[in-house]
Amino acid sequence: MYPLLFSLVFSRMDPEDAHHLAFRVIRMLPTLGLGRVVESFTRPSESLAVEALGLRFASPFGVAAGFDKDGFAVRGLGNLGFGHVEVGTITAVPQPGNDRPRLFRLVRDRALINRMGFNNGGADAAVGRLSRLARRRHRPVLGVNIGKSRITAVEDAVSDYERSTKVLAPYADYLVVNVSSPNTPGLRGLQELDALAPLLEAVRAAAGRTPLLVKIAPDLADDEVVRICELATRLGLDGIIATNTTIARTGLTASSAEVERIGAGGLSGAPLAARSLEVLRLVREHVPAGLCVISVGGVETAEDVQERLDAGATLVQGYSAFIYRGPAWARQVNRGLVELRRRRDRDAAPVAA
Repeated sequence: MYPLLFSLVFSRMDPEDAHHLAFRVIRMLPTLGLGRVVESFTRPSESLAVEALGLRFASPFGVAAGFDKDGFAVRGLGNLGFGHVEVGTITAVPQPGNDRPRLFRLVRDRALINRMGFNNGGADAAVGRLSRLARRRHRPVLGVNIGKSRITAVEDAVSDYERSTKVLAPYADYLVVNVSSPNTPGLRGLQELDALAPLLEAVRAAAGRTPLLVKIAPDLADDEVVRICELATRLGLDGIIATNTTIARTGLTASSAEVERIGAGGLSGAPLAARSLEVLRLVREHVPAGLCVISVGGVETAEDVQERLDAGATLVQGYSAFIYRGPAWARQVNRGLVELRRRRDRDAAPVAA
């Protein structure tokens, strides 16, 4: 049903307009009293529950930052079966983001290119929503992803992140420092160790007891990934998210003319899968076993999610495939994970003599 709807309706709409339409529907599920009804069909099996970051995740599969930038649809996304929702990226100062058009589909590649630019209402505006969410028992785990305000100079980034942290950390189940989006000038430079170490130290102190993770880019060289792993371990961070979108354009079936017409932005979806998996394996190899590693990038099916878990991911996130799979996506993944594990158990069972 959804593939037909996408083909006939959503694919003909501006991608950002289509996102807003779908987002409004998801946001309305709890307020219309439909959330629990939907959840009766989408609730993950108890066998999928994961303990991480001192929290219980109903499923290892969640929504990556970018889908719900300000925390308006967390409950609705939970109703659809996602075990956690990472909201953001939220900045200390509200900002409109880059000019439209800024979101583009590459349908044949099952991919997106975005240059949204951290469009959000700011940390202070998010407090009311997040504080109400934090008090609710029946909701998915709530992650909050923070980034540098565009108007803040790179040399003042530490104080900018500290401000967002002090405002938002009390209401987050976990907090993510985003230094890896390609759409804010100078941001990725903060992944360099001389800049990253004092930034993470300051945010760690401001976050208090809230678990803290850092999100890294797939475009880092392997030795840079390893150094960030070592830094995260030394500073006592709670986790690493690998990876953000990529500035690379390799392996696309889309024509070079189409890619050139779209222009700058972060590429996400299926073309990112191989590099995201490589970075996951590298991270897991160089961090302690107990450190939470969240894998994101090119994940679409239950098989994809299980592959990331087998490679050492604690949790897995998706976003781009939501556009192509529709509202039943989390349900499909969760049920697929249960079936995959049943098959493994059957295959591993000893054969009676």
